[in-house]
Amino acid sequence: QVQLVESGGGLVQPGGSLRVSCAASESINSINIMGWYRQAPGKQRDLVAAISNSGSTNYVDSVKGRFTISRDSAKNTVYLQMSSLKPEDTGVYYCNARVFTIGVDEEYWGQGTQVTVSA
Repeated sequence: QVQLVESGGGLVQPGGSLRVSCAASESINSINIMGWYRQAPGKQRDLVAAISNSGSTNYVDSVKGRFTISRDSAKNTVYLQMSSLKPEDTGVYYCNARVFTIGVDEEYWGQGTQVTVSA
């Protein structure tokens, strides 16, 4: 079982920046992919950004150039740095971890952290 704890959400004005963090209960080097998902009110939960344990990253088009996902193996933490925030970035941000190998395919979620972009 991997436990994920998000932090760093809050209220920010349009154009502002915010960093959210996801601390894992075990070494993130053993986690194949970690990602950030966003769920806006009344909408489904969608992938925003992901990073593999080799450092490869992937972003949804709407955040490319504005968001950066990174990982700190020493702290077992993944970050999402968000800049030039827009009201449509508002939502609950969930951390996700996927562990997969032969015979194993496990997925874990954090409890979420609220990000609100509003004037």
